[in-house]
Amino acid sequence: MRHESNFLTVNDKVGILNRQSSNFEPQRVLNFAIQRAATNRTALVSSFGAESVVLLHMVSQIDASLPVLFIDTQMLFAETLVYQSEVARQLGLSDVRSISAETLDISVRDPDGTLNMRDKDACCALRKSNPLQQALKGFDAWITGRKRFQSGSRAALEFFEADGNRQIKINPLAHWRPEDLQNYIETHDLPKHPKLAQSFASIGCAPCTSPVKEGEDARAGRWRDSDKTECGIHFVNGEAQRQPQKGEFSS
Repeated sequence: MRHESNFLTVNDKVGILNRQSSNFEPQRVLNFAIQRAATNRTALVSSFGAESVVLLHMVSQIDASLPVLFIDTQMLFAETLVYQSEVARQLGLSDVRSISAETLDISVRDPDGTLNMRDKDACCALRKSNPLQQALKGFDAWITGRKRFQSGSRAALEFFEADGNRQIKINPLAHWRPEDLQNYIETHDLPKHPKLAQSFASIGCAPCTSPVKEGEDARAGRWRDSDKTECGIHFVNGEAQRQPQKGEFSS
């Protein structure tokens, strides 16, 4: 971030940013982060999933030209692809970049599309983590839609956190509850993902996402009947997981 000394570490900068923004609402966190960043050095990473439209709308109100990175794993629901296109058009987002694994990597490591059945971590690494890691190389900071209520590993989430020793991760919605998100969507009359009407509460890849039953946690439908809770892009138990994992190839 341009106004901080070049001698400060990423952790130093994160500490300063969290102190300065401790009482901010999400929109102010976003504006604060975007305005302080060097031009074209911050991106929003969005799945265009169940709640993604909240951050996408907030960004569109601040800077509709901000790069939005959409990871197309080539295993998404067809509804997600249509929704992504419609939301981007409706909000006027002018720089949505579709990120995918290289065709050669897919053909070598998952030629029949069944890697998710044999090794979910390796599939996420191939189709999500590595493509995103490559796409983020040109950025100093990236914005996520993670919230504290989503899982135990996110319970202490702050607005800003270090992602390695070079990048900063920004979580404007960290403190919001489900009702805050729903109120925002209703207030601004934002389009809802069509899978929500079919009891899907957290929407990822089709093979690894199932409907959620009444009373279940919203993320219960992700990687059901396994101990997996994260795709590998974010942090698990305080450890950065956007690094080589089991079955992940080197970049």
